[in-house]
Amino acid sequence: MKGGSLVLLLTVLLGFLRHSKGTGAGHQQCASPDTGTVTKNNFDWKYDAVVAPGQYKSIEFDDLPGFTRSVSKRNYALVTPESHVWARNPLWDNAMTAHIISPAVGSNFAMYMAKMNADGRGRNPLNDGIERFIVVLNGTVSVTADTGVDEKGVVLNGGDFMYLPCNISHNIATWQDKNAVLLVFERKYKVKGVVPKFHHGSIDAMPTVPAAGEVFTLRKLLPDVYDYDFNIHVMDFMPGEHLNVREVHYNQHGLLLVHGKGIYRLGDDWMPVKKGDAIWMAPYVPQWFAALGNEPARYILYKDTTEDPLHSSEMSIV
Repeated sequence: MKGGSLVLLLTVLLGFLRHSKGTGAGHQQCASPDTGTVTKNNFDWKYDAVVAPGQYKSIEFDDLPGFTRSVSKRNYALVTPESHVWARNPLWDNAMTAHIISPAVGSNFAMYMAKMNADGRGRNPLNDGIERFIVVLNGTVSVTADTGVDEKGVVLNGGDFMYLPCNISHNIATWQDKNAVLLVFERKYKVKGVVPKFHHGSIDAMPTVPAAGEVFTLRKLLPDVYDYDFNIHVMDFMPGEHLNVREVHYNQHGLLLVHGKGIYRLGDDWMPVKKGDAIWMAPYVPQWFAALGNEPARYILYKDTTEDPLHSSEMSIV
């Protein structure tokens, strides 16, 4: 094992030992539970730090110019905040976007951040058949969507989300005195014969979903039905908690860590990650996560949940 990998592995193990200390049969507690204890369910999740100015600085080693934690390999990419490239985008007026994941790496989706200035506008994707999912990381936006039945106007604040089917004309806007930062997922809708519904809500208002054999807290932001050809999962970990399953599967992932830090195994690499880091995972790359530090960790995860690995380009459920 390489020296760096051994150090990281020992760090993870020490974190687990600290987390589990005192929970055995020989350490039973007689006192009443501390009502002030921080848990995943009562933690005040805020995403402002994801886009704070300090996130866009590399670790500052004066003798290592050009240093970055970003890594790009055949079957995964870690993109850290200092590597974001912001540019104008024809679909976003008075705004800048930074594409973190795109089909250029072999993904079946795009994941990017949109930094909207006051009086900014976001319009429909240029190509037909593109569905869009947005999460507000910071600020406030209003979304007007023509659902075909009526025109809905919705205000979204930090931690709110919205799914916009490919058949819905929509407009995303900021007010004249307010900015906003969005996380955006886009992909070509692949299910034939159905039309998914316009959907929106708030992350922390969504119910938790059992995850067999796991200790993390899971929320699914889209209905778990075949009308939707992907889902967005929100996964919360207390320090020392980790994935039980060391996953290898055909699904792709796009991930943004919005709070906390930890270790992500990607293939044979053990990568330290922190809030603001984004990861692309190709099909069949071994993957695993453990949360470290003294605060809960949360990430937002894209997963093409209803893809059939053989017939994904011609799916039909009618």
